This record gives sequence, structure tokens and C-alpha cells, in this order.
Amino acid sequence: MKLASLDNGTHDGKLVLVTKDLTRLTDASFLTPTLQSALDNWARIAPHLEALSSSLELGAVPTERFHEHDALSPLPRAYQWADGSAYVNHVELVRKARGAEMPASFWTDPLMYQGGSDSFLNPREPIRIADETYGIDMEGEVAVIVDDVPMGASVDEARDTIRLIMLVNDVSLRGLIPEELAKGFGFFQSKPSSAFSPVAVSPDELGDAWDGGRVHLPLNVDLNGRPFGRANAGVDMTFDFPTLIAHAAKTRPLAAGTIIGSGTVSNKLDGGPGKPVVEGGAGYSCIAEIRMIETINLGAPQTPFMRFGDVVRIEMQDKAGHSIFGAIEQQVVQYGR
Repeated sequence: MKLASLDNGTHDGKLVLVTKDLTRLTDASFLTPTLQSALDNWARIAPHLEALSSSLELGAVPTERFHEHDALSPLPRAYQWADGSAYVNHVELVRKARGAEMPASFWTDPLMYQGGSDSFLNPREPIRIADETYGIDMEGEVAVIVDDVPMGASVDEARDTIRLIMLVNDVSLRGLIPEELAKGFGFFQSKPSSAFSPVAVSPDELGDAWDGGRVHLPLNVDLNGRPFGRANAGVDMTFDFPTLIAHAAKTRPLAAGTIIGSGTVSNKLDGGPGKPVVEGGAGYSCIAEIRMIETINLGAPQTPFMRFGDVVRIEMQDKAGHSIFGAIEQQVVQYGR
């Protein structure tokens, strides 16, 4: 099933179910008002949502047209947003970009930061930034929403808590990161609000593209209408989602509705750091990676970070070419109070 939250004047929106082809919706708020309330009572509510989803596909319930522009992020705010760095190739490249060596332990022990979760952007909402010199970058990612996870959960136990999957644009301000991390206490200012895909989907919607821990499909990232990234989310993912969840729950329980991110999707190529899409490679899911590769090959970065007016689009399609989650599409604009 595919779930979305529509703006109804509240912080958390109204829960609706959406058809597989993302064209129609039906109100689900009579079952439970919000997605968070559904997650709080998943064992009881999920069977009713699944039955309603089946009726929706059959045309047996009242429907309205679904417009992705009307959707909030599936969880407009969440109790917790913890983002990992499962693609160690990405970690290695961006650390090199700021002159930091990568410890060998990063290949065996996941990185994770706790992001702000009280003000997620809508999937079509502008990215409002005060100054272009902050180094505005997109980060295309996959994320899961979990049920309650007990502290100390095993990887197998963590796998059983995954309820929904969605896409993320985890916006980064690269110009602010080095000084902030140099304090030994970050990220904060360098990580503004993230945006999530118009719908969150249950794992069964992905069919054999979901193996219980990874999504084996390309993540399409376009910048100003041109292909920028086509990295496969199931390739070069050093730590799968159950491993990331277990890592997050090592010393604390996770509440239902916690979002766990994969980190920037990143593929190598023939043992190297990859090539741009225009050169036949899988491209990149963030600008920092291509800047690092340009520095390695050319001595200095050539690709600028995003500027006011630039548009990023993040989407994932099934093997038949149909959009699964809808698209995150955001323009960078100058913030003004």
C-alpha cells in the first residue's frame, strides 16, 4: 500500500491511501487520523489500511485525484530522524573533499547523525537558504520508517520492525560543515530541513526489488532537468537497513515512527569512484562527490554547488518505468523573512 499525508491545516496532515499508479486517493483518516497514529497502533490498524487499499485499487471506495504537489512529507514531523552513511564510497569521497582521512573502522561501524525532525519540507516545497556561499547541496537517499524497536535489538529483530519505505532529499550546506564538525559537536546548522517523497510505501510494493534490507533500483537525481545521478540503491550499500536500525538502537529504544536514512546513495565503477551520467557512469546523488572527483582528476572542483533558481528532482521507478514514491522536486530560493 501507498500512504500520503495531505495538508489539513494541522502539523501532521490527514492520512490518505494512494493507488499504485499514484493517480487516485481515498481518505483513510476515519480509520486513524495521521500516519503517526497509524504507526503507533500498527498491528491493529495495518490490516484495515490494507483492506482499504485493496478496495481503492478495485474502485470500490470514493476517490479523488491525487496531486503530488498537495502532499506533505509522509511524516510532516517525526519523533526521530537518524541518518546513516551506508554507502562508504560516499563517506570516503566527501571526507577527502574537506581534507579528512577516513578511519578503517568506517567500513565496519556505521556513521549516523541525528537530524532535525520537527520541520520536514513538503516534497515540492522550495529549499529556502539565506546565502549561496553556504554551499547548497542535495543528497538523494532512501529511508525506512520503523515500528517500536527495543534497545539492543539484533539485526534480525530490527528487520522485522521496518514498516514503510520512502525517498529523501537530505539537504546539506557544505560550506558550513567543516567548521561545525571541527568543534566536535555537529551537525546542526549545516543540516537544514529535509524533504521526503510524496508517498511512503509498504515493502511489498517493491516486489523483488526489496530483499529485506536494500532497495535494488536506481535512484534518479536530476539537476535543472538533466540527469545527474542514476546510482543503484542496492549496490555498494555497505550497511543495510536492519544493520543501521540495530546500530541506532544499541543504547536506546526507538519509538514507532522513527525514520532511518541510508545516507547518500553512491556507486563505485570498476573499483574507482564512478563517472558522470553523461560519460556513461551511474553519476552521483550529491554535488560534493563530483567535486571531489574533479579535484582528483583536474586539480580543482568544476561543478558549483546549487544556486538560487536551481531545481533538483529525486525519483525512483520500478522495472516498468513507473514512479514508485512520486517525485521530490525542489527549487532553491533565497530565504527572506
